[in-house]
This record gives sequence, C-alpha cells and structure tokens, in this order.
Amino acid sequence: MPGAAVAVTEQTFDTEVLKSPIPVLVDFWATWCGPCKMIAPIVEDLAGEYAGKLKVLKLDVDENGGTAAKFNVMSIPTLGIFSKGELIERIVGYMPKEQLKKRIDAALATRV
Repeated sequence: MPGAAVAVTEQTFDTEVLKSPIPVLVDFWATWCGPCKMIAPIVEDLAGEYAGKLKVLKLDVDENGGTAAKFNVMSIPTLGIFSKGELIERIVGYMPKEQLKKRIDAALATRV
C-alpha cells in the first residue's frame, strides 16, 4: 500500500532494498523496543511524505538477525538509507521528525 511502511524479511531484502530502482529507508526495529515504538508513527508519516521518491520498509531484527548483523546494526532503532544497493546513511536512535527529514534529504541529495 503506497504511503505506508511495509515489512521486509531476509528473503525479500535483496529484491526490495538492494535492487530497488529508488532509494530505500529501512527501519531496523523490534517489538520490545520502546524507542522503536516512539519512532514508528514518524516512519509511517515519512512513508507517505516521500512516496514515489523513497521506499520505506521495516525489518524486525529479532526475526531477521542475519540481515541486521550484515549491516552492523548494533542498537535499535536504526534507520538505514540504501541507494543503488549501498547503505549510504545510518541514523541510530530516536530523533524528531524534522531532524530525520533533514538527514534523509541530505542523503538523497548526494545520490540523485
């Protein structure tokens, strides 16, 4: 559904993230993580605001630990911005929406 963060798994990560024709924001999270719950509505908002420019996905680190380890996700929430198969920006921890948007815009500007 456009404008909503969609779940991604280890099985779909390569296709959905690394081979995506547009940049992808991946929210590495877990159900027990308080800050993850705080940032989740912001991530959902961003999915709507950046629809068509940025794909927004969520990866549960408990269910997909291999992918989290591959990208050295040590603490959550971690937001990773991928472009052309590469991790180009990593945002660790909770951050207000406006601050997040500045980081996302800066990352996207370097990869247009």
